[in-house]
Amino acid sequence: MSGYVPERVYDTQRKTFVDFEVMLADLTTADVVFVGEQHDDPNTHRLEAAILEGLRRRKVAVTVSLEMFERDVQSRVDAYLAGTVREEEMLKDSRPWPRYGTDYRALVELAKTQQWPVIAANVPRRIASAVAKDGRGAIDRLSPEERAFVARDLECPLDHYFERFAESMGSHPSPDNKPEEQRAMTERYYWSQCAKDETMAEAIAIAAQKRTAPGPVVHYNGAFHSDFGLGTAERTGRRLPGSRVVTIAMLPVDSLDAVNASGEDLQRAAYLVYTIK
Repeated sequence: MSGYVPERVYDTQRKTFVDFEVMLADLTTADVVFVGEQHDDPNTHRLEAAILEGLRRRKVAVTVSLEMFERDVQSRVDAYLAGTVREEEMLKDSRPWPRYGTDYRALVELAKTQQWPVIAANVPRRIASAVAKDGRGAIDRLSPEERAFVARDLECPLDHYFERFAESMGSHPSPDNKPEEQRAMTERYYWSQCAKDETMAEAIAIAAQKRTAPGPVVHYNGAFHSDFGLGTAERTGRRLPGSRVVTIAMLPVDSLDAVNASGEDLQRAAYLVYTIK
């Protein structure tokens, strides 16, 4: 990150605004940190890099985990970190997100410099797309090789998280679908979401269990995957009982002067990081 990025940090446990550095000091004692982002916000990405820089200054051994890389490209990411392939080769083979260069490259490059692991955590998108189209059965039909890229344990109850997911889907209804068809489509898409959550949670848990020195696994994902401690965050906690999981919500706003942490935001994450859009 170059230069200061305007931000305000609210600690929802202590119910007060705190300094960014205070938050960083607390993160050093976590087992897993979730950073829930709005994908298209530049200041969010600068602050995400600042989190890693702050942990580096505190000399903890970080593992970086990314929704933005999929499990079947882990070997290519590892080869780049080890210096056995060039960046261009790694990117050609690893299906990076379109704005990788501006949004996520800084995270990977810092990890490479510090010799930190980078976890390609997400389910391959071809599998997620098949599940969105055909539901749970698409996973049952995978070959053993492909099935290995999906979490072994899949728990996808139609619970509060499903209701939040269905509500978000409801804002984009298909005008051609009857209510029962809309519900069936929502459940298929939820299974795809759940496969992503469970797969990322499994990858995070494995990484946390492999740690040999103090320091958190810092996982970056879209906010819906970790807001309110649900989604990937909840499924990671299930796999790591007794571990300290800390959630951060990155919240772009029009004005920092008008920020007032209230309402459901107080349950959104342990730390609310507000920054200018």
